[in-house]
Amino acid sequence: MSTSPNLSVSAIPAFNDNYIWCLTVADGRAAVVDPGDPAPVLDALQAQSLTLDTIMITHHHGDHTGGLVALKEATGCRVVGPDNSAIKGIDTVLSDGDSIDILGLSFSVLEVPGHTLDHIAYWGHGALFCGDTLFAGGCGRVFEGTFPMMRASLAKLRALPSDTAVYCAHEYTLANLRFAQAADPENTDLAKRVVHCQRLREQDIPTVPSRLVDELQTNPFLRWDDSAVIAQLAQHNRVTGSQPDDVFAGLRTWKDNF
Repeated sequence: MSTSPNLSVSAIPAFNDNYIWCLTVADGRAAVVDPGDPAPVLDALQAQSLTLDTIMITHHHGDHTGGLVALKEATGCRVVGPDNSAIKGIDTVLSDGDSIDILGLSFSVLEVPGHTLDHIAYWGHGALFCGDTLFAGGCGRVFEGTFPMMRASLAKLRALPSDTAVYCAHEYTLANLRFAQAADPENTDLAKRVVHCQRLREQDIPTVPSRLVDELQTNPFLRWDDSAVIAQLAQHNRVTGSQPDDVFAGLRTWKDNF
């Protein structure tokens, strides 16, 4: 899938439901995002006659970093990622507001803690690589941060241009949309999205990337200020207040046990 005239992005499936995103440019150089497993990356590089230039890491979880060292040793590539000494092999440490050159193209770095404290995302050229922070139809579990921290990170992402392509790291979409329908049952855009995504999965086609505009319309975790979502939470006794952090906490707690 192309995101700009100068950049193409394709999915390398890994494990049960991970996507390792492979960015390529015309000269045959490639970058990969969150390579948890080196084997499918090496296979894809060989099959497409690509040279691995850069590994982009979003956070420290093993299914996102497990292939980093092997790929670096095999290819001599550069590794960029968050400030976390637990991630071995990072050459360039990135922080919020940084710009990083990837394959000759500039990407902005956004710190988006919540799922983990070190989580970052990369945005540029119509594409957002957001790891486990924002999913199609959902968001990541809050393992290391707090609900307000995670909502603030999602607020940063929902403020991006609505035509942004959202490249998340997992094929969780149908499960996320089942919960979204419980949280927002009268949403007709959501009902249409469910049908569309079901058809894609029946053909073994990824449901991602999604578009940010679709997330804004159908993803309850970006709609903490929507009256219908707030009313549904109240009906199910899932919210203790009407402030955005209260609504988000109610949604995330409900989803954790859905």
